Amino acid sequence: MNKYKVVLTEEQIQKRVKELGKEISADYEGKRPVIICMLKGAVVFFSDVVRNLTVPLSMEFVRLSSYRSATESGEMVVVTDINEDLSGKDVLIVEDVIDSGKTLSYFLNLLKAKHPASVKICAFLDKPERREAEVKVDYCGFRINCGFVIGYGLDYAERFRELPYLAEINSPADLDM
Repeated sequence: MNKYKVVLTEEQIQKRVKELGKEISADYEGKRPVIICMLKGAVVFFSDVVRNLTVPLSMEFVRLSSYRSATESGEMVVVTDINEDLSGKDVLIVEDVIDSGKTLSYFLNLLKAKHPASVKICAFLDKPERREAEVKVDYCGFRINCGFVIGYGLDYAERFRELPYLAEINSPADLDM
């Protein structure tokens, strides 16, 4: 019995990434954007998007974490931050999934203090029906309604990121081995 169902094939994903590469390249023609990868989940998507861009760029990596203790939950902290000066630069954030929007909203507020010329968002997956914080997705790979997904950089307990496709699982407990 399969413990997961493929919802996006490798071919579907790569076709869409190529389309996004063309669209982003056209929008940034004559510019040198700073492309920010939201670690860890977006790294596979980020790599594929960057390889499909035809404009000069620089890359940065950010990792945020939600600190949780027995009495407090949800305090966001920056684990890995940007090294590049973003003042007056065009920024493109590449994210794996925009679900509630809380993490990205937090990061966007931090970015304002760095005074970029512009900020746009490219997401592999968008789940707008689950949004709790207002986030505008400028470049969307796929809008999905399904539940818990793995593959193409997305994980369950740090596993399954290497899958070249996206799969939905009924329950994370189904994957415990």
